[in-house]
Amino acid sequence: MPSQIKPFASEAESLQVDELTVENQTDRVSIYGSLIVTKDKKGLQHARELKAILDDVVAALEKEQALPDQVANKPTDKVEDPWG
Repeated sequence: MPSQIKPFASEAESLQVDELTVENQTDRVSIYGSLIVTKDKKGLQHARELKAILDDVVAALEKEQALPDQVANKPTDKVEDPWG
């Protein structure tokens, strides 16, 4: 079962699995939040969804010919504090 995103293909995709958020970017996939896998049908569904996402991420990384040792973090824009 493939996930609903194509890892590293877009800067605008995200999806939700319970309270877990997966954000897709061209240089990284961010996963944050909370996911409780309960011992029931809903827990099995959540576990399968998470596994599908991670399987797709691993497959996309394995297809790359030359991965760098580490991706540099994008610099953040400094914004003037409007209250101070």
